[in-house]
Amino acid sequence: MIIKVPLKENERVDDLNRCGYRIIQDPSRFCFGMDSVLLSGFAQAAAGAKVLDLGSGTGIIPILMAAKTEAAHLTGLEIQADSVDMARRSVHLNDLEAKISFIEGDIKEADKIFPMASFEVITANPPYMTNNHGLKNPEASKAIARHEILCTLEDVIRAANHLLCPGGSFFLVHRPFRLADIMITLRHFGLEPKRMRMVHPFVHKEPNMVLIQANRGGKPRLTVEKPLIISIKPGLYSEEVKEIYGF
Repeated sequence: MIIKVPLKENERVDDLNRCGYRIIQDPSRFCFGMDSVLLSGFAQAAAGAKVLDLGSGTGIIPILMAAKTEAAHLTGLEIQADSVDMARRSVHLNDLEAKISFIEGDIKEADKIFPMASFEVITANPPYMTNNHGLKNPEASKAIARHEILCTLEDVIRAANHLLCPGGSFFLVHRPFRLADIMITLRHFGLEPKRMRMVHPFVHKEPNMVLIQANRGGKPRLTVEKPLIISIKPGLYSEEVKEIYGF
């Protein structure tokens, strides 16, 4: 069955190479990046799990995880109304209304939106830059996605701690230059780092992303996994990245 949804000005439909799923995007606002795809491959959700994606944007992580896991239900929380509208239309486009839902709301108010300890898995691809770091994009939606304008790293981790059930897992993609802040904040809110993987653009380049799993109430022991190499040469992805993308 082919489902059609109305597209707004500047919007397009992109193929996700997974289960025939597609996503609506607006290049003039913000399009998902490799970081979200890599997080969807790093995150784990057991069969029957309830999953929450904090700061879900146009819904890329819940849609990819619906294809890659047997989670019972995935919820996206997003503050920007236009992004929520696109995400909901993408869910309809893929006939996933029974499995994915999106809620318009503020991460800082997440404890009022959802019951405490109501998710087994939480994911987040939050803004990487502090509000005072680097140049902000003049396009508001892009600036919000990249800079801590509407929420901070602490806001995201605090929400994850409140909403995870005991033993639940929080999966995060971020930048290595924030690693000290990430680890300190995770432990401060009772989330113990358990897995970490550095992402390198090329084997000889320093990492530009880090993937982290932290468990609520976990015991101290961190496993550092082998590096993930994006490309073996310019224009040619590694075999592992091809597999993550579904190429």
